Amino acid sequence: MAKATYDMERFFQALGDRTRLRLLNLMGEQEICVCYFVEILALPQPKISRHLAYLRSAGMVEARREGKWMHYRIAMPPHIGATQILRETMLWLKEEKEMRADSARLTKACCAPAKFAALQGAPLPGIASECCEAC
Repeated sequence: MAKATYDMERFFQALGDRTRLRLLNLMGEQEICVCYFVEILALPQPKISRHLAYLRSAGMVEARREGKWMHYRIAMPPHIGATQILRETMLWLKEEKEMRADSARLTKACCAPAKFAALQGAPLPGIASECCEAC
C-alpha cells in the first residue's frame, strides 16, 4: 500500500494569500466561529468560507459545527516540515501591524459582542474568558 504524500504546493499556495494569513492569525491557538471572521475582516461570509475551505484542503485548519455555528481552529499539517513552517509563520504574523490590528479588533469584539449586530447570539472564541478579564 502506497503512503499518501503531503501536497507541498497546496500548502504554500494556502500561505500565499493575505486573507488566509489573516484568518490563521485570528485563529492562533483558539477556535473561532465564522461570524467573527466576517465581522473582524469586514469580508462577505461566502468569501471567508472559500478561504477557510482552502485552508482545510491544505490540512491547516479543522472545522466543527455546533448548531448553526461553524467553528475553525488551526490543525498542524501531517508533514513535520509543513508543521515547522506553519509555526514559524504564525510567530511572524504576530509581528505584523495589520495582524496585530485584527487581533485587537477580535479582542474588542469578544469583550463587547453586543456592539456588533452580526455577533448577536454567537459563541465566543476560546480567548473570550481571558480577554474579558483584561478589559
